[in-house]
Amino acid sequence: MQPQKAHIPKIVIKSIGGGLLLMALFTMAWAGIASGGLPGAGHWAILVVFGIISISFIIYGIKMFTLSKYFSTPANEKDRAEAKRLSIWYGVIFGAEGIVIPIVAGALVYFHKTNFIVPAIAMIVGLHFYPMARIFKRTIDYYLATWTCVVALSAIIAIMDDIAAEATVLAFLGVGVALATSCYGFYMIYVGKDMTAGV
Repeated sequence: MQPQKAHIPKIVIKSIGGGLLLMALFTMAWAGIASGGLPGAGHWAILVVFGIISISFIIYGIKMFTLSKYFSTPANEKDRAEAKRLSIWYGVIFGAEGIVIPIVAGALVYFHKTNFIVPAIAMIVGLHFYPMARIFKRTIDYYLATWTCVVALSAIIAIMDDIAAEATVLAFLGVGVALATSCYGFYMIYVGKDMTAGV
């Protein structure tokens, strides 16, 4: 193993590990929503497929934390300032998401539109990728944001126009968002492998 990769801050490797653990959690959460709307074999197929994906994210996430010891901490004031800036904005985005979701859910409950709660949450999740793309300068966030918002909007329209049963809509929605979080996780694995090559 190389002694230390001085050009890559340790926090970057740790953030990839943390991101993978989050993607494992979110992927299984949306897969669980999807599986609830599918009968028999479909129910178990969704849980098994996304379960395997989530386990792989956990394994690679732990690996990133283990490998982070071979990387340097931010070496200069500029790196430290940038790491602090990203951390603050990351907290602001997730904090705003954490505030908006219960407000929207509460409003839907008040107006007796509880069947729109899960699609609304998916829409908020999709929208939160847009500022993430700008802050972290990642093109993939734009694609995932657009995909998730389209899936969420489709679910909302399907419920409004009574196009399909609610369980079917939730199955579609859950699979759609789980695919987005899975793609994000695989992207993190790709980036992590590239950064830790030779370690």
